[in-house]
Amino acid sequence: MYPNPIIWADYPDLDVIRVEDTYYMVSTTMHMMPGCVILRSYDLIQWEVATHVYDVLDNTPAQRLEGGQHIYGQGMWAPSFRYHKGKFYVIFVANDTRRTYLYTADSVTGPWTKQYIEGFYHDCSLLFDDDGRTYLIYGNTEIHLLELKEDLSGPKPGGLNRVIVKEREPYHLGYEGAHFYKIDGRYYAFFIHISKALGRRTQACFAADSLEGEFTGGEVFNDDMGYFNSGVAQGGIVDTPDGKWVAVLFQDHGAVGRIPVLVPLHFENGFPVFAKAAPPMIELPSTRPGYTYQPLVGSDDFDYTPNEDGKVRLKDVWQWNHTPDDALWSVTDKPGVYRVTSGKISPNLTFAVNTLTQRAMGPACEVTVTLDGSGQKDGDYAGLCFLIGTYGLIALTKEAGRSYLVMLAREAKDRSIFGKLVDEEPGTELARVPVSGNVITLKTIGNFVNNEDECMFYYRDGADWRQLGITHKMVYKLDHFMGCRVGLFLFSTREVGGTADFSDFQYQVLK
Repeated sequence: MYPNPIIWADYPDLDVIRVEDTYYMVSTTMHMMPGCVILRSYDLIQWEVATHVYDVLDNTPAQRLEGGQHIYGQGMWAPSFRYHKGKFYVIFVANDTRRTYLYTADSVTGPWTKQYIEGFYHDCSLLFDDDGRTYLIYGNTEIHLLELKEDLSGPKPGGLNRVIVKEREPYHLGYEGAHFYKIDGRYYAFFIHISKALGRRTQACFAADSLEGEFTGGEVFNDDMGYFNSGVAQGGIVDTPDGKWVAVLFQDHGAVGRIPVLVPLHFENGFPVFAKAAPPMIELPSTRPGYTYQPLVGSDDFDYTPNEDGKVRLKDVWQWNHTPDDALWSVTDKPGVYRVTSGKISPNLTFAVNTLTQRAMGPACEVTVTLDGSGQKDGDYAGLCFLIGTYGLIALTKEAGRSYLVMLAREAKDRSIFGKLVDEEPGTELARVPVSGNVITLKTIGNFVNNEDECMFYYRDGADWRQLGITHKMVYKLDHFMGCRVGLFLFSTREVGGTADFSDFQYQVLK
């Protein structure tokens, strides 16, 4: 038996498929690069990274954090994942470019081919019908059904185009987060929903016997697992090889993000019947018993060898905050070291290029890293952070050639919705101590039990750890719209060209 939720980390807007004995799951990754992570499993409970669909999306100035621009809370959202006639398909929109993307591949590990679909289709879901025709459903409050051209490049002229579901009651969140299926000849459309009557996220489903017919239905699942009225909803359903059905949904868990939950279901009289509650423990048969999964987060000694093309690909546990500048980082300049160089002036952590991140993992996690800041310049900040709108960090900085350790944090004030505005305040400096030398070992701990969402920062002083600053409360907000990330960073506030060397990165999930 395994605990449910199955992963205590940020994997929202899930879609899941099964190809023979293998399950694949895709998730929203917004402003992180490489993006659109695909996970792999043989039991729907334990997962590992199979690939990322793209390394860079469109490489716009905002995606590169240039000119004060960013894509926090935007980027790619709510992918739809399908396997059809030997080919994998991933469709999603990016809310900064306002475009719809289609990626295809013959193998889940790629290479993936990119194209655009004419139009912008919020929270869309793809359906290949038995007669060779292809459809999207999409929208919020009003759900549209749209037939696509055979090459999936855009709407089919004269094709089916209609509203199939429309909000008819007071709501906080109208129907969205579409997932569309044809099962045993009947069409099913699943959505997330927050009606004013129920007051929390629920899962809804509408079904019809034909695409021209009436879709009827409503709420099919309403449970928060006893967790702060945080409803479990939005995600895909998938069948097991022995014919059982499981929904893979998500639940908001504070600053750590939106985390996956499994809910069994079955069909009665042509309609899905979900379990009354999400089970706190779950067990499903594995199609490959004894398989050993690679961890979703982990340590790194930064000992890399370039590929045949001379490039280095970091472990799949890593993602960059926004598009990296490959000219300004290296793991080969000095073996065993992640070296980052500043290339622009940045007002704070959120605009730092080449911040290297991993998901925070609950119930608690601890990270240590050794920093050599001998290449830093006055006004540079380099160190270890929990990256979120209300971030906290510990950094080595220099003033008039002297070295200091500082702890900075941002309070939970209202900044923006969907990343439209992120202010340039660096955060409040809550502690500063002088240090001798430029090499120091740093540690941070994140505690996410019962939405405590605290982070603490430490430095090694001889054999002992000393906490610097306060225990900081992180708050999940829509300015980043993402769970917090542990990150390694460098940014310059006065002069570019400084460097920071990170080594011996150790990541531990605490029980």
